[in-house]
Amino acid sequence: MSDKQIRIFDTTLRDGEQAPGCSMTLSEKLRVAKALSELNVDIIEAGFPAASPGDFESVKAIADRDFGPVICGLARCNPGDIEKVYNAVKGAGRHRIHVFVATSAIHREHKLKMAKEEIIRSAVGAIEMARELVEDVEFSPEDASRTELSYLAEVVSAAIEAGATTVNIPDTVGYTVPAEFDHLFRYLKDHVERIDDIILSVHCHNDLGMAVANSLAAVNAGARQIECTINGIGERAGNCSLEEAVMAIKTRAEFFGLETAIDTTRLYPTSRLVSSITGMHAPRNKAIVGENAFAHEAGIHQHGMLQHASTYEIMRPEDVGLSKSNLVMGKHSGRHAFRDRVQELGFELDEFETNRAFQEFKKLADKKKDVYDGDIEAIIMNADSASSGPWTLKSLEVQTHTDQPATAAVTLIDENGKETVKSSHGDGPVAAAFLALEKSTGVELTLRNFELHSASIGEDAQGEVTVTVEYDGESYRGRGASVDIVEAGCRACLEVMNRILRRKQQGLSGPGKPTPEQATI
Repeated sequence: MSDKQIRIFDTTLRDGEQAPGCSMTLSEKLRVAKALSELNVDIIEAGFPAASPGDFESVKAIADRDFGPVICGLARCNPGDIEKVYNAVKGAGRHRIHVFVATSAIHREHKLKMAKEEIIRSAVGAIEMARELVEDVEFSPEDASRTELSYLAEVVSAAIEAGATTVNIPDTVGYTVPAEFDHLFRYLKDHVERIDDIILSVHCHNDLGMAVANSLAAVNAGARQIECTINGIGERAGNCSLEEAVMAIKTRAEFFGLETAIDTTRLYPTSRLVSSITGMHAPRNKAIVGENAFAHEAGIHQHGMLQHASTYEIMRPEDVGLSKSNLVMGKHSGRHAFRDRVQELGFELDEFETNRAFQEFKKLADKKKDVYDGDIEAIIMNADSASSGPWTLKSLEVQTHTDQPATAAVTLIDENGKETVKSSHGDGPVAAAFLALEKSTGVELTLRNFELHSASIGEDAQGEVTVTVEYDGESYRGRGASVDIVEAGCRACLEVMNRILRRKQQGLSGPGKPTPEQATI
Protein backbone atom coordinates (compact mmCIF):
# COMPACT_ATOMS: atom_id res chain seq x y z
CA MET A 1 0.00 0.00 0.00
CA SER A 2 1.31 3.44 -0.94
CA ASP A 3 2.62 5.78 1.77
CA LYS A 4 0.05 8.25 0.42
CA GLN A 5 -2.84 5.90 1.26
CA ILE A 6 -4.73 6.52 4.49
CA ARG A 7 -6.30 3.39 5.93
CA ILE A 8 -9.81 3.87 7.27
CA PHE A 9 -10.42 1.86 10.46
CA ASP A 10 -14.13 1.94 11.22
CA THR A 11 -15.14 1.34 14.83
CA THR A 12 -18.88 2.07 14.51
CA LEU A 13 -19.66 -1.48 15.66
CA ARG A 14 -17.39 -1.25 18.71
CA ASP A 15 -16.78 2.28 19.97
CA GLY A 16 -19.84 3.68 18.21
CA GLU A 17 -22.15 1.07 19.66
CA GLN A 18 -20.96 1.88 23.19
CA ALA A 19 -22.77 5.22 22.99
CA PRO A 20 -25.88 5.20 25.22
CA GLY A 21 -28.89 3.97 23.25
CA CYS A 22 -26.85 2.78 20.27
CA SER A 23 -26.76 -0.97 20.95
CA MET A 24 -27.61 -3.06 17.88
CA THR A 25 -29.08 -6.49 17.29
CA LEU A 26 -27.05 -9.12 15.44
CA SER A 27 -28.99 -8.64 12.20
CA GLU A 28 -28.46 -4.87 12.45
CA LYS A 29 -24.72 -5.32 13.01
CA LEU A 30 -24.53 -7.55 9.95
CA ARG A 31 -26.32 -4.91 7.86
CA VAL A 32 -23.89 -2.24 9.04
CA ALA A 33 -20.87 -4.50 8.41
CA LYS A 34 -22.08 -5.18 4.87
CA ALA A 35 -22.59 -1.45 4.28
CA LEU A 36 -19.09 -0.71 5.59
CA SER A 37 -17.62 -3.26 3.19
CA GLU A 38 -19.51 -1.60 0.31
CA LEU A 39 -18.15 1.73 1.51
CA ASN A 40 -14.73 0.07 1.13
CA VAL A 41 -13.33 0.71 4.59
CA ASP A 42 -10.00 -1.01 5.19
CA ILE A 43 -10.66 -2.38 8.69
CA ILE A 44 -13.88 -3.06 10.61
CA GLU A 45 -13.52 -3.19 14.38
CA ALA A 46 -16.49 -5.46 14.93
CA GLY A 47 -16.62 -5.43 18.72
CA PHE A 48 -15.14 -6.36 22.09
CA PRO A 49 -15.59 -10.18 22.22
CA ALA A 50 -14.76 -10.50 25.94
CA ALA A 51 -17.43 -7.97 26.94
CA SER A 52 -20.30 -10.47 26.69
CA PRO A 53 -21.34 -13.72 24.95
CA GLY A 54 -23.50 -11.60 22.63
CA ASP A 55 -20.54 -9.45 21.62
CA PHE A 56 -18.46 -12.55 20.93
CA GLU A 57 -21.18 -14.09 18.75
CA SER A 58 -21.73 -10.89 16.77
CA VAL A 59 -18.01 -10.44 16.05
CA LYS A 60 -17.78 -14.10 15.03
CA ALA A 61 -20.82 -13.82 12.76
CA ILE A 62 -19.35 -10.78 11.00
CA ALA A 63 -15.96 -12.47 10.62
CA ASP A 64 -17.51 -15.69 9.32
CA ARG A 65 -19.40 -13.74 6.65
CA ASP A 66 -15.99 -12.43 5.48
CA PHE A 67 -17.27 -9.24 3.86
CA GLY A 68 -13.80 -8.29 2.60
CA PRO A 69 -12.22 -5.75 4.98
CA VAL A 70 -9.89 -6.79 7.79
CA ILE A 71 -12.08 -7.82 10.75
CA CYS A 72 -10.72 -6.67 14.09
CA GLY A 73 -11.64 -7.34 17.71
CA LEU A 74 -10.59 -5.41 20.82
CA ALA A 75 -8.89 -7.02 23.82
CA ARG A 76 -7.40 -5.97 27.12
CA CYS A 77 -3.85 -7.15 27.79
CA ASN A 78 -4.83 -10.52 29.22
CA PRO A 79 -4.81 -14.04 27.74
CA GLY A 80 -8.55 -14.61 28.11
CA ASP A 81 -9.46 -11.52 26.08
CA ILE A 82 -6.88 -12.27 23.39
CA GLU A 83 -8.06 -15.86 22.95
CA LYS A 84 -11.67 -14.68 22.66
CA VAL A 85 -10.76 -12.17 19.97
CA TYR A 86 -8.84 -14.79 17.99
CA ASN A 87 -11.68 -17.32 18.17
CA ALA A 88 -14.14 -14.62 17.12
CA VAL A 89 -12.22 -13.16 14.15
CA LYS A 90 -10.35 -16.17 12.76
CA GLY A 91 -13.12 -16.97 10.29
CA ALA A 92 -12.36 -13.85 8.25
CA GLY A 93 -9.85 -14.09 5.43
CA ARG A 94 -8.02 -11.13 6.98
CA HIS A 95 -8.22 -10.54 10.71
CA ARG A 96 -6.58 -8.48 13.44
CA ILE A 97 -6.23 -8.52 17.22
CA HIS A 98 -6.27 -5.08 18.84
CA VAL A 99 -4.86 -4.91 22.39
CA PHE A 100 -4.79 -1.88 24.67
CA VAL A 101 -3.60 -0.74 28.08
CA ALA A 102 -3.74 2.71 29.68
CA THR A 103 -0.48 4.64 29.98
CA SER A 104 -1.23 8.13 31.34
CA ALA A 105 -0.25 9.03 34.90
CA ILE A 106 -3.88 9.53 35.95
CA HIS A 107 -4.83 6.06 34.65
CA ARG A 108 -1.71 4.42 36.09
CA GLU A 109 -2.44 5.83 39.53
CA HIS A 110 -6.23 5.73 39.79
CA LYS A 111 -7.42 2.93 37.46
CA LEU A 112 -4.65 0.38 37.00
CA LYS A 113 -2.56 1.06 40.10
CA MET A 114 0.45 -0.18 38.12
CA ALA A 115 3.99 1.13 37.73
CA LYS A 116 5.37 2.18 34.35
CA GLU A 117 7.46 -0.97 34.02
CA GLU A 118 4.47 -3.21 34.80
CA ILE A 119 2.42 -1.56 32.06
CA ILE A 120 5.17 -2.10 29.50
CA ARG A 121 5.51 -5.77 30.53
CA SER A 122 1.76 -6.20 30.25
CA ALA A 123 1.69 -4.64 26.77
CA VAL A 124 4.68 -6.64 25.50
CA GLY A 125 3.27 -9.92 26.82
CA ALA A 126 -0.11 -9.30 25.21
CA ILE A 127 1.39 -8.32 21.85
CA GLU A 128 3.69 -11.36 21.82
CA MET A 129 0.78 -13.67 22.62
CA ALA A 130 -1.37 -12.08 19.92
CA ARG A 131 1.45 -12.41 17.37
CA GLU A 132 1.56 -16.16 18.04
CA LEU A 133 -2.06 -16.31 16.88
CA VAL A 134 -2.18 -13.75 14.05
CA GLU A 135 0.21 -11.72 11.94
CA ASP A 136 -1.78 -8.47 12.19
CA VAL A 137 -1.65 -6.99 15.71
CA GLU A 138 -2.58 -3.46 16.73
CA PHE A 139 -1.60 -1.88 20.04
CA SER A 140 -3.12 1.20 21.69
CA PRO A 141 -1.73 3.05 24.71
CA GLU A 142 -5.03 4.29 26.14
CA ASP A 143 -5.11 8.01 27.03
CA ALA A 144 -1.93 8.54 25.01
CA SER A 145 -2.59 12.26 24.58
CA ARG A 146 -2.23 12.76 28.37
CA THR A 147 0.82 10.49 28.69
CA GLU A 148 4.31 11.92 29.22
CA LEU A 149 5.98 12.07 25.80
CA SER A 150 9.18 10.33 26.87
CA TYR A 151 7.25 7.46 28.48
CA LEU A 152 4.86 7.22 25.53
CA ALA A 153 7.86 6.86 23.20
CA GLU A 154 9.21 4.12 25.47
CA VAL A 155 5.89 2.23 25.37
CA VAL A 156 5.59 2.56 21.58
CA SER A 157 9.19 1.35 21.11
CA ALA A 158 8.50 -1.71 23.27
CA ALA A 159 5.28 -2.44 21.36
CA ILE A 160 7.10 -2.36 18.03
CA GLU A 161 9.86 -4.64 19.34
CA ALA A 162 7.21 -7.06 20.62
CA GLY A 163 5.70 -7.37 17.14
CA ALA A 164 2.88 -4.82 16.84
CA THR A 165 2.20 -4.06 13.17
CA THR A 166 0.00 -1.02 13.89
CA VAL A 167 0.38 1.36 16.82
CA ASN A 168 -2.60 3.56 17.53
CA ILE A 169 -2.34 6.85 19.44
CA PRO A 170 -5.69 7.61 21.10
CA ASP A 171 -6.97 10.92 22.38
CA THR A 172 -9.25 8.94 24.68
CA VAL A 173 -10.98 11.83 26.44
CA GLY A 174 -10.90 14.38 23.61
CA TYR A 175 -8.44 16.55 25.50
CA THR A 176 -5.79 17.50 22.95
CA VAL A 177 -5.74 20.27 20.32
CA PRO A 178 -4.39 20.06 16.75
CA ALA A 179 -1.03 21.82 17.27
CA GLU A 180 -0.31 19.77 20.38
CA PHE A 181 -1.26 16.50 18.68
CA ASP A 182 0.85 17.37 15.65
CA HIS A 183 3.81 17.83 18.02
CA LEU A 184 3.12 14.48 19.71
CA PHE A 185 3.21 12.55 16.44
CA ARG A 186 6.34 14.34 15.22
CA TYR A 187 7.99 13.60 18.59
CA LEU A 188 7.27 9.88 18.17
CA LYS A 189 8.56 9.93 14.59
CA ASP A 190 11.79 11.51 15.84
CA HIS A 191 12.32 9.46 19.02
CA VAL A 192 11.10 5.92 18.28
CA GLU A 193 13.34 3.60 16.34
CA ARG A 194 11.71 1.46 13.63
CA ILE A 195 8.56 3.57 13.78
CA ASP A 196 8.56 3.64 9.97
CA ASP A 197 8.25 -0.18 10.03
CA ILE A 198 4.72 -0.01 11.39
CA ILE A 199 1.49 1.82 10.60
CA LEU A 200 0.95 4.76 12.92
CA SER A 201 -2.75 5.25 13.68
CA VAL A 202 -4.91 7.91 15.32
CA HIS A 203 -8.13 7.58 17.36
CA CYS A 204 -9.80 10.79 18.55
CA HIS A 205 -12.83 11.58 20.68
CA ASN A 206 -14.89 14.71 20.24
CA ASP A 207 -15.31 16.08 23.78
CA LEU A 208 -14.02 19.51 22.73
CA GLY A 209 -15.38 19.26 19.19
CA MET A 210 -11.95 18.67 17.62
CA ALA A 211 -11.88 14.94 16.82
CA VAL A 212 -11.73 15.45 13.05
CA ALA A 213 -9.25 18.35 13.30
CA ASN A 214 -6.99 16.39 15.64
CA SER A 215 -7.14 13.30 13.39
CA LEU A 216 -6.17 15.35 10.35
CA ALA A 217 -3.34 16.99 12.30
CA ALA A 218 -2.03 13.52 13.12
CA VAL A 219 -2.29 12.48 9.49
CA ASN A 220 -0.36 15.56 8.45
CA ALA A 221 2.33 14.58 10.97
CA GLY A 222 2.69 11.02 9.72
CA ALA A 223 -0.27 8.88 10.84
CA ARG A 224 -1.49 6.57 8.08
CA GLN A 225 -4.61 5.13 9.69
CA ILE A 226 -7.65 7.02 10.99
CA GLU A 227 -9.98 5.33 13.47
CA CYS A 228 -13.47 6.76 13.10
CA THR A 229 -17.21 6.06 13.10
CA ILE A 230 -20.14 6.72 10.80
CA ASN A 231 -21.79 10.04 11.78
CA GLY A 232 -19.14 10.37 14.50
CA ILE A 233 -21.22 8.33 16.97
CA GLY A 234 -19.56 7.04 20.11
CA GLU A 235 -19.29 7.47 23.85
CA ARG A 236 -19.91 10.91 25.33
CA ALA A 237 -19.58 13.46 22.48
CA GLY A 238 -18.59 10.77 19.98
CA ASN A 239 -15.63 9.96 17.77
CA CYS A 240 -13.96 11.31 14.67
CA SER A 241 -16.60 11.36 11.92
CA LEU A 242 -15.62 9.05 9.05
CA GLU A 243 -17.41 11.05 6.39
CA GLU A 244 -15.87 14.36 7.51
CA ALA A 245 -12.31 13.03 7.67
CA VAL A 246 -12.58 11.25 4.33
CA MET A 247 -14.10 14.21 2.48
CA ALA A 248 -11.57 16.61 4.01
CA ILE A 249 -8.74 14.48 2.58
CA LYS A 250 -10.50 14.22 -0.78
CA THR A 251 -11.60 17.85 -1.05
CA ARG A 252 -8.24 19.23 0.11
CA ALA A 253 -6.10 16.77 -1.84
CA GLU A 254 -3.73 19.54 -2.89
CA PHE A 255 -2.99 20.26 0.78
CA PHE A 256 -2.74 16.75 2.21
CA GLY A 257 -1.41 14.95 -0.87
CA LEU A 258 -3.14 11.82 0.43
CA GLU A 259 -6.05 9.57 -0.48
CA THR A 260 -8.35 6.88 0.90
CA ALA A 261 -9.96 3.87 -0.74
CA ILE A 262 -13.45 4.94 0.35
CA ASP A 263 -16.23 4.95 -2.23
CA THR A 264 -17.56 8.35 -1.22
CA THR A 265 -20.81 7.86 -3.14
CA ARG A 266 -21.72 5.36 -0.39
CA LEU A 267 -21.31 7.88 2.44
CA TYR A 268 -24.88 9.18 2.52
CA PRO A 269 -26.61 5.76 2.29
CA THR A 270 -24.34 4.38 5.01
CA SER A 271 -25.01 7.40 7.20
CA ARG A 272 -28.76 6.96 6.78
CA LEU A 273 -28.52 3.25 7.60
CA VAL A 274 -26.61 3.86 10.83
CA SER A 275 -28.95 6.74 11.78
CA SER A 276 -31.98 4.54 11.28
CA ILE A 277 -30.57 1.56 13.18
CA THR A 278 -29.23 3.53 16.14
CA GLY A 279 -32.03 6.10 16.26
CA MET A 280 -29.40 8.87 16.35
CA HIS A 281 -30.30 11.12 13.44
CA ALA A 282 -27.61 13.39 12.06
CA PRO A 283 -28.27 17.07 12.88
CA ARG A 284 -29.59 19.12 9.96
CA ASN A 285 -26.36 21.14 9.89
CA LYS A 286 -24.09 18.08 10.14
CA ALA A 287 -21.19 18.39 7.70
CA ILE A 288 -21.29 16.15 4.59
CA VAL A 289 -24.49 14.18 5.34
CA GLY A 290 -26.80 16.65 7.13
CA GLU A 291 -29.98 17.82 5.41
CA ASN A 292 -28.59 21.36 5.13
CA ALA A 293 -25.11 20.33 3.93
CA PHE A 294 -25.94 21.26 0.32
CA ALA A 295 -28.87 23.64 0.92
CA HIS A 296 -28.50 27.32 0.01
CA GLU A 297 -31.20 29.66 1.28
CA ALA A 298 -29.51 33.06 1.47
CA GLY A 299 -30.29 35.09 -1.65
CA ILE A 300 -26.67 36.01 -2.40
CA HIS A 301 -25.67 32.32 -2.11
CA GLN A 302 -28.46 31.25 -4.46
CA HIS A 303 -27.39 33.84 -7.02
CA GLY A 304 -23.80 32.63 -6.86
CA MET A 305 -24.85 28.99 -7.18
CA LEU A 306 -26.86 29.78 -10.31
CA GLN A 307 -23.80 31.40 -11.87
CA HIS A 308 -21.38 28.63 -10.88
CA ALA A 309 -21.77 25.92 -8.23
CA SER A 310 -18.22 26.29 -6.94
CA THR A 311 -18.95 29.80 -5.63
CA TYR A 312 -20.46 28.32 -2.47
CA GLU A 313 -20.20 24.55 -2.92
CA ILE A 314 -16.81 22.88 -2.40
CA MET A 315 -18.22 19.38 -2.94
CA ARG A 316 -20.88 18.02 -5.24
CA PRO A 317 -23.89 16.31 -3.60
CA GLU A 318 -23.47 13.30 -5.87
CA ASP A 319 -19.89 12.85 -4.60
CA VAL A 320 -21.26 11.74 -1.23
CA GLY A 321 -24.24 9.81 -2.60
CA LEU A 322 -26.90 12.51 -2.44
CA SER A 323 -29.28 12.57 -5.37
CA LYS A 324 -29.80 15.81 -7.30
CA SER A 325 -33.52 15.11 -7.63
CA ASN A 326 -35.99 14.51 -4.86
CA LEU A 327 -39.55 13.94 -6.15
CA VAL A 328 -39.48 10.50 -7.70
CA MET A 329 -42.61 8.45 -8.05
CA GLY A 330 -46.29 7.92 -7.47
CA LYS A 331 -48.73 5.04 -7.25
CA HIS A 332 -48.46 4.22 -10.98
CA SER A 333 -44.71 3.62 -10.82
CA GLY A 334 -43.74 0.03 -11.48
CA ARG A 335 -41.36 -2.44 -9.84
CA HIS A 336 -38.59 -1.79 -12.37
CA ALA A 337 -38.67 1.97 -11.81
CA PHE A 338 -38.72 1.43 -8.06
CA ARG A 339 -35.72 -0.91 -8.20
CA ASP A 340 -33.79 1.56 -10.37
CA ARG A 341 -34.53 4.39 -7.97
CA VAL A 342 -33.40 2.33 -4.97
CA GLN A 343 -30.11 1.62 -6.74
CA GLU A 344 -29.68 5.30 -7.66
CA LEU A 345 -30.09 6.15 -3.97
CA GLY A 346 -27.18 3.84 -3.20
CA PHE A 347 -29.00 0.87 -1.69
CA GLU A 348 -28.40 -2.73 -2.73
CA LEU A 349 -31.31 -5.07 -2.00
CA ASP A 350 -31.73 -8.71 -2.91
CA GLU A 351 -34.88 -9.93 -4.66
CA PHE A 352 -36.73 -10.73 -1.44
CA GLU A 353 -35.87 -7.35 0.12
CA THR A 354 -36.83 -5.53 -3.09
CA ASN A 355 -40.22 -7.24 -3.23
CA ARG A 356 -40.94 -6.49 0.42
CA ALA A 357 -39.92 -2.83 0.05
CA PHE A 358 -41.96 -2.48 -3.17
CA GLN A 359 -45.07 -3.75 -1.41
CA GLU A 360 -44.59 -1.12 1.29
CA PHE A 361 -44.01 1.51 -1.41
CA LYS A 362 -47.32 0.67 -3.10
CA LYS A 363 -49.15 0.92 0.23
CA LEU A 364 -47.57 4.32 0.84
CA ALA A 365 -48.31 5.53 -2.69
CA ASP A 366 -52.00 4.85 -2.07
CA LYS A 367 -51.88 7.15 0.97
CA LYS A 368 -49.99 10.12 -0.49
CA LYS A 369 -49.79 11.65 -3.95
CA ASP A 370 -46.04 12.05 -4.28
CA VAL A 371 -43.34 9.74 -2.93
CA TYR A 372 -39.96 11.36 -2.27
CA ASP A 373 -36.48 9.94 -1.90
CA GLY A 374 -36.74 10.30 1.87
CA ASP A 375 -39.92 8.21 1.84
CA ILE A 376 -38.19 5.43 -0.09
CA GLU A 377 -35.23 5.54 2.29
CA ALA A 378 -37.61 5.23 5.25
CA ILE A 379 -39.31 2.24 3.64
CA ILE A 380 -35.98 0.48 3.11
CA MET A 381 -34.70 1.26 6.60
CA ASN A 382 -37.88 0.03 8.27
CA ALA A 383 -38.61 -2.96 6.05
CA ASP A 384 -37.14 -5.43 8.56
CA SER A 385 -39.37 -4.29 11.40
CA ALA A 386 -42.48 -4.59 9.23
CA SER A 387 -42.27 -8.39 9.20
CA SER A 388 -40.49 -9.22 12.43
CA GLY A 389 -43.34 -11.23 14.11
CA PRO A 390 -44.75 -12.86 16.18
CA TRP A 391 -47.24 -9.95 16.14
CA THR A 392 -48.19 -7.82 13.13
CA LEU A 393 -50.19 -4.60 13.29
CA LYS A 394 -53.32 -4.92 11.13
CA SER A 395 -55.15 -1.74 12.08
CA LEU A 396 -55.21 1.16 14.51
CA GLU A 397 -58.12 3.38 15.50
CA VAL A 398 -57.59 6.49 17.63
CA GLN A 399 -60.07 9.00 19.06
CA THR A 400 -58.95 12.23 20.71
CA HIS A 401 -60.69 15.23 22.24
CA THR A 402 -59.22 18.35 23.80
CA ASP A 403 -60.90 17.86 27.20
CA GLN A 404 -61.06 14.06 27.38
CA PRO A 405 -58.61 11.14 27.56
CA ALA A 406 -57.65 9.63 24.21
CA THR A 407 -58.91 6.20 23.20
CA ALA A 408 -57.08 3.72 20.98
CA ALA A 409 -58.01 0.30 19.59
CA VAL A 410 -55.41 -1.94 17.96
CA THR A 411 -55.90 -5.09 15.94
CA LEU A 412 -52.94 -7.46 15.88
CA ILE A 413 -52.42 -10.70 13.97
CA ASP A 414 -50.32 -13.48 15.47
CA GLU A 415 -48.15 -16.04 13.66
CA ASN A 416 -51.13 -18.35 13.21
CA GLY A 417 -53.29 -15.68 11.61
CA LYS A 418 -55.47 -15.15 14.67
CA GLU A 419 -56.67 -11.59 15.30
CA THR A 420 -56.60 -9.88 18.69
CA VAL A 421 -58.42 -6.60 19.31
CA LYS A 422 -57.72 -4.52 22.41
CA SER A 423 -58.53 -0.93 23.37
CA SER A 424 -57.34 1.42 26.07
CA HIS A 425 -57.46 5.01 27.34
CA GLY A 426 -54.52 7.32 27.84
CA ASP A 427 -53.47 10.92 28.39
CA GLY A 428 -52.82 11.18 24.67
CA PRO A 429 -53.14 9.03 21.53
CA VAL A 430 -49.64 7.57 21.83
CA ALA A 431 -50.13 6.57 25.46
CA ALA A 432 -53.51 5.00 24.67
CA ALA A 433 -52.14 3.07 21.69
CA PHE A 434 -49.12 1.80 23.64
CA LEU A 435 -51.34 0.62 26.50
CA ALA A 436 -53.53 -1.25 24.00
CA LEU A 437 -50.43 -2.93 22.57
CA GLU A 438 -49.37 -3.98 26.08
CA LYS A 439 -52.79 -5.55 26.67
CA SER A 440 -52.54 -7.43 23.38
CA THR A 441 -49.00 -8.77 23.75
CA GLY A 442 -48.66 -9.06 27.53
CA VAL A 443 -45.40 -7.10 27.38
CA GLU A 444 -45.40 -4.07 29.70
CA LEU A 445 -42.83 -1.42 28.83
CA THR A 446 -41.65 1.86 30.33
CA LEU A 447 -41.28 4.49 27.63
CA ARG A 448 -38.09 6.51 28.09
CA ASN A 449 -37.88 8.44 24.83
CA PHE A 450 -40.11 9.08 21.81
CA GLU A 451 -38.31 10.72 18.90
CA LEU A 452 -40.02 11.87 15.70
CA HIS A 453 -38.23 12.68 12.45
CA SER A 454 -39.80 13.69 9.13
CA ALA A 455 -38.70 11.43 6.28
CA SER A 456 -39.47 13.95 3.53
CA ILE A 457 -41.33 17.23 2.93
CA GLY A 458 -44.99 18.25 2.99
CA GLU A 459 -47.87 17.78 5.38
CA ASP A 460 -48.31 14.16 4.22
CA ALA A 461 -44.65 13.23 4.85
CA GLN A 462 -43.87 9.96 6.57
CA GLY A 463 -42.92 10.25 10.21
CA GLU A 464 -40.02 8.09 11.36
CA VAL A 465 -40.37 7.30 15.05
CA THR A 466 -37.67 5.89 17.30
CA VAL A 467 -38.69 4.74 20.78
CA THR A 468 -36.42 3.85 23.67
CA VAL A 469 -38.11 1.70 26.28
CA GLU A 470 -37.18 -0.20 29.41
CA TYR A 471 -38.19 -3.78 30.10
CA ASP A 472 -37.02 -5.92 32.99
CA GLY A 473 -34.20 -3.49 33.77
CA GLU A 474 -32.88 -3.49 30.19
CA SER A 475 -33.06 -0.77 27.53
CA TYR A 476 -34.48 -1.51 24.07
CA ARG A 477 -34.89 0.61 20.98
CA GLY A 478 -37.40 0.25 18.16
CA ARG A 479 -38.30 2.17 15.04
CA GLY A 480 -41.25 2.53 12.69
CA ALA A 481 -42.47 4.74 9.86
CA SER A 482 -45.90 5.84 8.63
CA VAL A 483 -47.75 8.91 7.39
CA ASP A 484 -49.62 8.59 10.71
CA ILE A 485 -47.16 9.34 13.50
CA VAL A 486 -49.21 7.40 16.10
CA GLU A 487 -49.10 4.37 13.81
CA ALA A 488 -45.36 4.91 13.33
CA GLY A 489 -44.96 4.91 17.11
CA CYS A 490 -47.02 1.72 17.38
CA ARG A 491 -44.83 0.00 14.79
CA ALA A 492 -41.72 1.07 16.70
CA CYS A 493 -43.16 -0.15 19.99
CA LEU A 494 -44.35 -3.43 18.48
CA GLU A 495 -40.89 -4.05 17.03
CA VAL A 496 -39.48 -3.96 20.56
CA MET A 497 -42.24 -6.19 21.90
CA ASN A 498 -41.64 -8.73 19.16
CA ARG A 499 -37.90 -8.74 19.89
CA ILE A 500 -38.55 -9.32 23.61
CA LEU A 501 -40.97 -12.16 22.90
CA ARG A 502 -38.57 -13.80 20.43
CA ARG A 503 -35.75 -13.64 22.95
CA LYS A 504 -38.00 -15.24 25.58
CA GLN A 505 -38.91 -18.03 23.14
CA GLN A 506 -35.20 -18.62 22.52
CA GLY A 507 -34.39 -18.53 26.23
CA LEU A 508 -32.16 -15.48 25.85
CA SER A 509 -31.71 -12.54 28.19
CA GLY A 510 -31.95 -8.87 27.24
CA PRO A 511 -29.53 -6.92 25.06
CA GLY A 512 -27.15 -6.33 27.96
CA LYS A 513 -25.40 -3.20 29.14
CA PRO A 514 -21.83 -2.08 28.48
CA THR A 515 -19.58 -3.01 31.38
CA PRO A 516 -17.00 -0.65 32.92
CA GLU A 517 -14.35 -2.77 31.22
CA GLN A 518 -15.62 -1.74 27.79
CA ALA A 519 -13.07 1.05 27.75
CA THR A 520 -13.14 3.63 25.04
CA ILE A 521 -9.63 3.99 23.73
